[in-house]
This record gives sequence, C-alpha cells and structure tokens, in this order.
Amino acid sequence: MTSTPRSRHTARLRARRRRAQARARWLALTVVLAALTTVTLLLTAFDGTSRGRVATGPLASPPVVSLLPDPQVLATVGNVRIQSPIAQGAVTGIGFHGSSEGLALQPVGPQANEGLLARLWRRITGSTKTGLPWYRLESGTLRALDVGAPPGADVYSPVDGTVVAIRDHILAGRTVGAEIELRPTTAPSLVVTLANVRADRNLTVGANVAAGSSKLGRVVHIAALEEQALARYVPGDGNNVSIQVFPSATLLVP
Repeated sequence: MTSTPRSRHTARLRARRRRAQARARWLALTVVLAALTTVTLLLTAFDGTSRGRVATGPLASPPVVSLLPDPQVLATVGNVRIQSPIAQGAVTGIGFHGSSEGLALQPVGPQANEGLLARLWRRITGSTKTGLPWYRLESGTLRALDVGAPPGADVYSPVDGTVVAIRDHILAGRTVGAEIELRPTTAPSLVVTLANVRADRNLTVGANVAAGSSKLGRVVHIAALEEQALARYVPGDGNNVSIQVFPSATLLVP
C-alpha cells in the first residue's frame, strides 16, 4: 500500500506521542526515586544522636601524654570560658549532653554529628565554626561537657580561679576519684565542677589555679563501673573528665 503525505504525517505524530510518553514515564520515575532518597536522608539526618562513629582525624587513637593543653576553649557560660583540661594529643573526643542540674553550656566548635539539614543550612549561609568538633550525646539542653581521655592522662584546670572543694566521687557505692570545684576568677558567683578525676596529692582547698597550667590530677577509669555515652563515638571505653557549671550558692557550704 502506497503511503500518502497525510499517512506519513499521522505516523510522525504517533511516533512523537510515543517518545513524549516515554520521556514522561522516565521523568516520573526519576522524581519518585529522588523523593524516596530525600526522605531516607531526612529520616537519618534528624537523628542528632546517631550511634555511628564519625571520624574526626586528629582526635583518633591518641597516646597518653603529660603535656600542657593548648588554650583551646570548648564551651562558654556567660563570660566564663572553659578550656580543655586535657592536652590535645590525649583527647579522644568531646561530647555534650543534658543533665537534671547545672547551667546551660554553649559549645564553641562544630557539631560532628549534626543533622543533614543543619549542615546544608550552614553551607548555604556560609556560617562555620572553628575549634574541636563535638558530639551531641543526647537531646535536651546541654548542661554537661565530657572531655574524653584515656585513664592516667593528666588533668589541668579549665579556668583561672580558686579551688573551693575536693570531695570523693561516689559511684555504685564505690569511691571513683574525686569531684573538684573551682570558683572562676571572672565569675565568682559560679562554680565549675570536674568529676572522674583522681585529685593530685598536692592540690588543696584554697589553692589558686591557672587555666591550662595548674595540674588537678589524672583521669580515672570511670568506664569500669559505668557505661559512657561518649564510647559510641570515640576509641576505647569513653573515659572522660566531666565538667559542669553551677551557681555557687547551690554547692558551697556556709
């Protein structure tokens, strides 16, 4: 059968419709796959306390050292700047978590386990933070700072101030190191407490201490008696020095 110009034109129209329909199907499939991928990413991104470990480069597998820590500020409370009590070469990781007591802490460095949307927003706005990365160990207001370090690592004062108390730290009916309370020079109405520390025998109440240079003691093996949340993200058992800040009236005995 001989084709006519009209039949050839009709055939071309049908071929165009088939190609358009095929492109539409591929486009719909692509949109569905992209939507599923986005939903999956969002479901995992909003979990700021993911149990997966995040590599942080220089914080992995440090040796036990007795060097003085660099003046690295980890958190602030008002005009109080809390420096790292551990030399950077011995820090295994940094975590912040909630507590039923204490003042809210403001982390200084970037959050290592931040959600996807927050990371995208920072990239879009160009806002970045410098300093050591930290992990959110649980939801809620951040009132406690855990500076991970291996047992035996030297612990130095995180603030300039005065030692106002040294008491046994009791856990599961056992004495595990000490709790050391410091009154910061810049905020005498506050008390900075450190736990999970074996106090230095030369440390006394009333002694003046300087941030980063006054030795308070050594890290104890707290993980032997209590599982540490920081262990989900760092090498070892998550042993750490725990730091909190309180109004002094709630801790000091008249």
